[in-house]
Amino acid sequence: MNHKIATLLTDFGTRDYFVAAMKGALLSVAPNAVIVDVTHDIPPHDIHAGAWTLANSYHSFPPGTVHVGVVDPGVGSARRAIAVRAGDHIFVGPDNGLFTRIYECDARIEVVELTNTKFFRNDVSHTFHGRDVFAPVAGALLNGVKLSDLGEELSDYVRLALPCVERADDGALTARVIHVDHFGNLITNLTRVDLPHDRDDKHLTFEIGGRRIAGVRETFSDGVSNELFVVWGSAGNLEIVAARASAARLLGVERGALLTILKAT
Repeated sequence: MNHKIATLLTDFGTRDYFVAAMKGALLSVAPNAVIVDVTHDIPPHDIHAGAWTLANSYHSFPPGTVHVGVVDPGVGSARRAIAVRAGDHIFVGPDNGLFTRIYECDARIEVVELTNTKFFRNDVSHTFHGRDVFAPVAGALLNGVKLSDLGEELSDYVRLALPCVERADDGALTARVIHVDHFGNLITNLTRVDLPHDRDDKHLTFEIGGRRIAGVRETFSDGVSNELFVVWGSAGNLEIVAARASAARLLGVERGALLTILKAT
């Protein structure tokens, strides 16, 4: 039996019927599908958090996986429903910027608007496109339906405005916190490619939330309890962390906070 994989990422939580209804709608179309829950704990309506989590999880799945993302505060409005092919993966969800980081990850992008209602459930609810549009379309894709059968290709799909690392004349860099994870680690948009090749990150000084933090360490265990320090995270981004504590709580900052990387002396 040929099993194909679908992933689900939503802000629905798990106390209501929403996730189960989506799974039922998908399995009604593709009964042999293997459904993997990425998370249903995206903060409500937080498209940026959904985009970050989706972009850092999808590439761990095998080619051909269909990823359903539903963080959709505009459900039932004029916002479009789309399917996206990025390399060997397909994404289904709202055209509200949720797939922005997917567009950044792969140059081979094809986006179509979901307009062929034959692949939707009957009597589509204005408030639950996850069940009535996205899940059945994902099932159809797992069954071999082509993107071109779902609707017309788009070129004006929505992208979120993502912050860039800024460089001052004196060599200082300014980054931003782009995600706060479950542990309170502050994930920034700074990656190794943003640093000059001759810069030793162990001798850098960081400023955030009115605090200075020196150097980059190797692991989360390299500090004493409640000590703030910096590591390169598994996604390749610089993270401000605290040993066995929440850096976000200790610093009193959240997504969007500025991080200054001072020139090494």
